[in-house]
Amino acid sequence: MTGWVEKIVGNAGDKRRWKQYKARAKALPAGYREAQQALERYLTTYGAITKGDTFVTMLEDLVELVEQGAADGTALREIVGEDPVAFAEDFLANYAEDQWISKERVRLTEAIDRAAGAS
Repeated sequence: MTGWVEKIVGNAGDKRRWKQYKARAKALPAGYREAQQALERYLTTYGAITKGDTFVTMLEDLVELVEQGAADGTALREIVGEDPVAFAEDFLANYAEDQWISKERVRLTEAIDRAAGAS
């Protein structure tokens, strides 16, 4: 019975982790919180992660990195560097196997392989 419920309302564990993540992000000092929100927005839009567990893990890892930087007094630019887009995309690469485009790459390769075998 759990399987169909999760398909309708989502995984309860992921929801709990999401709420915990949001609380951690909200507790960051103002500048770090603003940077965290901007990175979250970009990763959500650009990342196209298809698995909820991977998505939440990625954001938990990100908030942990920002929390650590805030706790150590590390400047935001030392965390993300001079190019925040490059930072975000490099960070996202660690979770690429669960991106929507990764599935499409596999689908394209398999289709070409089939077509090449049929010709």
